Amino acid sequence: MKERARELKASSRRGSRADKAAEDEAAVLAKIAEMQESDRVMAERIHAVIKASAPDLAPKLWYGMPAYAKDGKVVCFFQSAQKFNARYATFGFSDKANLDDGSMWPAAYALTELTAADEARIAELVKRAVN
Repeated sequence: MKERARELKASSRRGSRADKAAEDEAAVLAKIAEMQESDRVMAERIHAVIKASAPDLAPKLWYGMPAYAKDGKVVCFFQSAQKFNARYATFGFSDKANLDDGSMWPAAYALTELTAADEARIAELVKRAVN
């Protein structure tokens, strides 16, 4: 919660929209750089996939995690395994993601590694989430 409070305080600072976007992306890249190697490699690849497949999503920190927002609302996020001392990292979607499929659908995925097929699936899901 302390990280979230710092994020909200930082986002309320004055400045141009472009300056805030650059600061948010720098904060995300700095958070990724702090991760352990296995999580860092996955987070860097996910960041690149999201930037390529949904360039309208804006990187930002969300509860200390790299996240990607549309119109200020988080659509998807990456949670490193080390953050909660878990055995796998997680790539998840918020309720703002347009992934509804009947009355039940996955909102988060466990990641132990990323293959090319996984990256393609993430790109597809992110594209769907923002449409």
